[in-house]
Amino acid sequence: MQGKTILGHPTGLFVLFFTEMWERFSFYGMRAILVLYLTAETTKDNPGLGWTSKEALALYGWYTMMVYFMGIFGGYIADNWLGQKKTVLLGGIFIIFGQFSLAIEGSTTFYAGLILLVSGVGLLKPNISTMVGSLYKTGDSRRDSGFTIFYIGINIGAVLAPLIVGFYGPEVNWYLGFSLAGFGMILGQLVYVFGKNHLKGVGDLLKHSEENKHLLDKPLTKIEKDRMVVMFISFLIVMFFWAAYEQAGGLMNLYARDKIDRVVFGWEIPTAFFQSLHAIYVVILGAPMAYFWVKWRDSGKEASSVFKMGVGSIIMSLGFVALMGAAYELSEGALEKAPVYWLFLSYFLHVVAELSLSPVALSFITKLAPLKYAGLMMGTYFAVVGLGNKAAGLLGEAAQDAGEMAIFTGIAVTSLGLGLLVLLFLKKLNSLAHGAEDVNPKVAFVEPE
Repeated sequence: MQGKTILGHPTGLFVLFFTEMWERFSFYGMRAILVLYLTAETTKDNPGLGWTSKEALALYGWYTMMVYFMGIFGGYIADNWLGQKKTVLLGGIFIIFGQFSLAIEGSTTFYAGLILLVSGVGLLKPNISTMVGSLYKTGDSRRDSGFTIFYIGINIGAVLAPLIVGFYGPEVNWYLGFSLAGFGMILGQLVYVFGKNHLKGVGDLLKHSEENKHLLDKPLTKIEKDRMVVMFISFLIVMFFWAAYEQAGGLMNLYARDKIDRVVFGWEIPTAFFQSLHAIYVVILGAPMAYFWVKWRDSGKEASSVFKMGVGSIIMSLGFVALMGAAYELSEGALEKAPVYWLFLSYFLHVVAELSLSPVALSFITKLAPLKYAGLMMGTYFAVVGLGNKAAGLLGEAAQDAGEMAIFTGIAVTSLGLGLLVLLFLKKLNSLAHGAEDVNPKVAFVEPE
């Protein structure tokens, strides 16, 4: 008998959808105002810390790297001690305390808040994604679209956060902004706790499952080792992608503030509002792109995860070509600030690239990773995302000396080269996956009673 579903997907997907939506509200609210808070003048009515742009970008890079790097430990804790379900709950609690710690003035509470946030996201982020994969059996064709739906949830939170936190933080009070992000995480925890009945048997500690105990001591097979190779290559693609993408919170944030004409129809768009553009585009384009890839696959064309990652890298390069256009117009000297349409175009292309790569990569990891290492491998994936974030910070720092045009050009060329390289070796990479993405039309989800 077919279990309960919503839009053809397990109900548990939507419990995780709303939990992650509010966690991302918390994260992107913090992300939208952190650099702005650090660099704001100390003499204003709503004083910041008065750091230089270079100092702020350095901390931003370390913070975003460690947030994701802690996923390795979060995955290990889930695999060996708590299971994904309990680890996600613990991570949410850490995030709540972290946000409210930032809302208390003082350097001690500021750094304590950052540490709590890093720990909380490290516990929650990889394990909630692993739980999404656990909702689908091997061969279920709905897994990729399920991750896209989950990804839309992430980005609804990312849309709301810069609009709400990004307004109240800079315009009213920074500490109120941090508090609002904390209240968002409280809502996420409530959804998770009250929706636990739809997650029975999902995210439990593997060691406690009698039928799975034998997996923990069994060595990896040749197929599993080959799949691990593909997985680690995909990690490299992901790292380079996020090094480019995460310019949004650092270099592109400052570029929008200082060098983009943000006045539209007589209204100046607040800088932090641009942090919502990515997420708005994801919410609008997520379902159409998922539909496109399903139709593309059904027509018999190449639609493997590795292929999509290569395409995503190439499209990312085009987004930075748009930013090169903005930098070129400024270099000509005819304009004091570049037209805002370059920024809108760049963000649009970045999101098309993101939807071709990021939710696909999340789904791909759950297909390739050996069951006993599921949490650890997802944690490693997010650690790689963290390395990309740190690289993004370093590139942002370099732009303070080398100039934006040099950085935008370098990222565009590197992303294009990486994408072409992936497509060149596509056949070999797909063979190493050993049919991990093969679809079994007989597989159906049955929700536990």
